Amino acid sequence: MATFDNTHVKGWGGPWTEQKLDCFTRYVKAYLTIMNAYREKYHWKLIYFDGFAGCGDRKIQEEAVDNTIQIFGEEKVDAMDINLYQGAAERVVRLEQEMAGFDFYYFIDKYEENLTRLELKLAGYNTKGRKIFRASDANIETRNLAQAMKKDAVTPVSDSHPYHLKTLCLLDPFGMSIDWETIEQLAGKSLDLWILVPTGSIISRLIKNDGTLMYPETLERYFGLPQEQIEGRFYTKTYETDLFGEESERVIKTKNVIAEIANLYCEQLGTLFPYVTNEPLVLYNRNNVPIFHFVCASFNKTAVKMAQEIIDKL
Repeated sequence: MATFDNTHVKGWGGPWTEQKLDCFTRYVKAYLTIMNAYREKYHWKLIYFDGFAGCGDRKIQEEAVDNTIQIFGEEKVDAMDINLYQGAAERVVRLEQEMAGFDFYYFIDKYEENLTRLELKLAGYNTKGRKIFRASDANIETRNLAQAMKKDAVTPVSDSHPYHLKTLCLLDPFGMSIDWETIEQLAGKSLDLWILVPTGSIISRLIKNDGTLMYPETLERYFGLPQEQIEGRFYTKTYETDLFGEESERVIKTKNVIAEIANLYCEQLGTLFPYVTNEPLVLYNRNNVPIFHFVCASFNKTAVKMAQEIIDKL
């Protein structure tokens, strides 16, 4: 089982860092515009939930990086890939300067030091919404969120009206920190999900050319699928007969494994959410290799349509 390690990364990544933030910020602004038009009528309370908030510092981003980056030995993960600055927190809070924002802002990070820095950074923004910082595992807090959303209608906003929770959830770890069982808890909730899938930075490295999977238990936990099904998605078996009539098995790895990883994860999301972006935002490193896919899933058709339009324009 993979463990976690503190990784201290200095400096910046490439232009994909801003691309991810730009995409998400545009979506949040469009989301709030729509929700604000109906929040009073339908007694909505809006939640922003960031499961991997980080410290919000562009210079030094300390992040809990899945220890799977250590399994490659000399084939190290590029530090530029790791340093995908998250930084969504400040941009989302800052939107309250131009429009009504969220009623609650939840910032989650496993490391207390990160949250201390983030809280100081966001202290200068006076928001009507309550800012909540929790040093905890994102899987635990995401499941707590799901449980809270089950009970939303019984919490009164007044003597005569219950309020209903609407959540925008961002899960963007560097590694494979989110269990599929956690994602399953979000099914059926009034929630829009954006999730960063480490297709090229981590997962593709676990799918070896020789037909074997590295850390299959980690892949099972991440995709919510048995090892055999994952192998069947990325490998094809053929049988060849030599001149002496001896038959041998040959395993062929799928050609575009990074794209296929994204397709598989989106298909899995589609078993829980009726709407998922058909073409997620692809983030490339400095060598023009895809390292992440940024995916939106929702129970609201308009939400995903809006997300896809934003992605298509980037």
